Amino acid sequence: MFRGQFLHTIDAKGRVSLPARFRDLVLASGDARVVLAPFPFDPCVRLYPMRSWEDYERKISELSSLDAKVLRFKRILLSGAFECEIDRPGRVLVPQKLREQANLEKEVLWAGMGDFIELWSNANFERAVSMTEDEVHELRAAMEQLRL
Repeated sequence: MFRGQFLHTIDAKGRVSLPARFRDLVLASGDARVVLAPFPFDPCVRLYPMRSWEDYERKISELSSLDAKVLRFKRILLSGAFECEIDRPGRVLVPQKLREQANLEKEVLWAGMGDFIELWSNANFERAVSMTEDEVHELRAAMEQLRL
């Protein structure tokens, strides 16, 4: 399981190091391949180990392509996904298109999300997790309904 937050920098070529803890989890599967995918609801890039991506892709493929919303989601996610490998120094190359979509420039933040990892610009992540007092109460109520 991926958990925690780690600040890193992305270089001019779009390479960024995976935190050692995350890298070890990915490589433990015996596969250095990962998938970088856009996330249509937030300005971030999701990184999936290949096995997790294949499971997720299978679930998505079972959804109806006759539903316009599902079809739009598939177009954004699947056609925007890139397969890549973790290089020897432990970096991944984030394609230019994904860097632009997620506003990734210099300082980036890796956020563990259980089965996958999100890559954010640090500023966008801070905005995404900040909440007003009312939002805190709404979130608390929603989590109580889910019994979390």
